[in-house]
Amino acid sequence: MNAEEPAPPLAIMRALLEGQQLKLGVHIRKMNSPGSPVYRTWENVWPAGLILVTSFAATAWVHYYLGGAILVAGCWWWLTRVQPKVKDGVFDRTMLFALQSDAHFDALWAKGVLSLYTELPDGRKLAATRRDDWRGFVRLVARETATTPIKDAA
Repeated sequence: MNAEEPAPPLAIMRALLEGQQLKLGVHIRKMNSPGSPVYRTWENVWPAGLILVTSFAATAWVHYYLGGAILVAGCWWWLTRVQPKVKDGVFDRTMLFALQSDAHFDALWAKGVLSLYTELPDGRKLAATRRDDWRGFVRLVARETATTPIKDAA
């Protein structure tokens, strides 16, 4: 790439994300569904299965009060310990997948899974969703924040 050519939008976006001048939003529910390239069955199924099997076993062998208590404690464990880790993992895997190539980013953008957000130095807040052109948005943010874009695509 020579000095007159502008940097590719994905390279500019990576620089803006690293500089925390741009934020990438991910629709976690859509990405944490079967068929998604970042979905992992085991991280969604085994905790719920473990809770249910333990609750049923306690109900059958001891008493339904114990089964209910295990179910309540298991739901608390799922919501406070497991779910935040799952959400963070889905976000991280989606971000890595999307930033691999223009084709990956375009595919996720077209599905409405990704969004972009920035707060400009003059205080304006801008967002881009699937209806908007993400390339134009990234270039606009780069111009408005006066960031020097990376010249290579790597």
